[in-house]
Amino acid sequence: MSFKVIIIDDEPLAINILKNYVEQIKELELVQTFTNAIDASTFLQRNEVDIVFLDINMPIMNGLDLLGSVNSKAMVVMTTAHEDYALKSFELEAIDYLVKPIPFHRFLKTVNRIINLKEGVPKNEVPTTNDNPSIFVKVDKKKLQKIYLDDIIVIESLKDYIRIKTKANKHIIHKTLSSFTEELPSDKFIRIHRSYTVAINKIDAIEGNSVEVQGIRYTIGRSYLNEVKSKILHDDLE
Repeated sequence: MSFKVIIIDDEPLAINILKNYVEQIKELELVQTFTNAIDASTFLQRNEVDIVFLDINMPIMNGLDLLGSVNSKAMVVMTTAHEDYALKSFELEAIDYLVKPIPFHRFLKTVNRIINLKEGVPKNEVPTTNDNPSIFVKVDKKKLQKIYLDDIIVIESLKDYIRIKTKANKHIIHKTLSSFTEELPSDKFIRIHRSYTVAINKIDAIEGNSVEVQGIRYTIGRSYLNEVKSKILHDDLE
């Protein structure tokens, strides 16, 4: 069974990120996107959908006004860069509240919850994701670049920028290492140093306070050492 999804956001980049997330989950079917609440309201009056991802800050009619005015059986997930509207969103019976930038694992948790509610799926079951999940990163003012998670080897901090090293390329984007690491699945990537996050399955060896990744040694920060060794050794034993 698939669940029909619409996305409402006045920012094309935000729509593209959510579109990419939706495409990773086989149970979801994206039927339409909207850049304003008025067109979305008309659509919702004439069509049935299961899930609405709804931005709050939009011109003319904001997301909260739309949520309060539309009579729809859809489960609504609010998406916003601000935390201030959480209480009002839940008062209007939104099912969840996602703060931008939205990490994929947080999006997946919300979708899993919705499926549990709609189908009574056991809590330990999760939606089926595509075999090769990906993310979009903003490489310049107008371009979003798709990067497959399995291609990522190391992410390096460059103060307010990061360098993403993949199997074929290197991408420099304007983002902090902390915020980008939070968007990655924690079972596949680990922060080893204030300057490095690495793909766990790309680590070839551990020696002392460093890891070896494709012939290059990366120092493990003192505060990360126990967590890194515990995580990597635990994964290898499973």
